[in-house]
Amino acid sequence: MSASERTAAVVIPARLGSRRFPRKILARETGKYLIQHVWERVVDCPRVSRVLIATDSEEIVEACASFGAEARMTSAEHRSGTDRVAELAENLDEDIIVNVQGDEPYISHTDILTLLELFAGPASGDGQGAGTVMATLAAERRDSAGFHDPNVVKAVVSADGRALYFSRAPVPLALPASSEEGAGPVDWLQHIGIYAYTREFLLCFAGLEPTALERREKLEQLRVLENGYTIRIGKAQGQHLGIDTEEEYTRFVEEEKRRKEGGAISEGS
Repeated sequence: MSASERTAAVVIPARLGSRRFPRKILARETGKYLIQHVWERVVDCPRVSRVLIATDSEEIVEACASFGAEARMTSAEHRSGTDRVAELAENLDEDIIVNVQGDEPYISHTDILTLLELFAGPASGDGQGAGTVMATLAAERRDSAGFHDPNVVKAVVSADGRALYFSRAPVPLALPASSEEGAGPVDWLQHIGIYAYTREFLLCFAGLEPTALERREKLEQLRVLENGYTIRIGKAQGQHLGIDTEEEYTRFVEEEKRRKEGGAISEGS
């Protein structure tokens, strides 16, 4: 089956409680809820049959209804956003489920289509093409601040596009050739908070027990690698900003103000 023949749904997990930035999903200093910014970026994406929001909060359901989004209640007991997405996926018919984080307001149609293309082509033994069960994105960066920031997740990727590891630590570490080197920028890959899975694998993933590295790094995608599955990595385009703290949200608000002053842009471009 070609990529264009496989159906896809986007599910946005949205939990009201957040350890580092409580109630960030409903932050509204731009005039729109944060979750609304994300929804508007993906709602009209080609090849996506529908966009749903999975939440544990009636308040979020009501907020989403105010701007036309469909939100569904899920269990408050889920350990992760993926588990929340999987609960909805049990009752969906689409072949591929795309998990867009509710705090990634710069996700674009291009990002989603890049992910879906990783499921195209003939199946291969190393989990490529139609054999892909899970995919995500990474963006090229060259700065020292983000590289050493534990809130920014780094991806280590093989030459053929397979995830080798994800970490909050600065990896892969570039050892300086001498004591005078090493203070400048380094090339690295930032993991972007968007995933796609076959529906069958998503349900399998949600049934796996949390693993040692997952608990240590607090990165649920490590559960996939530790269980021997392959994650394909696509190249993200444009600007990306995951909002985990109030400081990051403040920067987003300032960026949105500059965008409005500079003229309107299309939501999904």
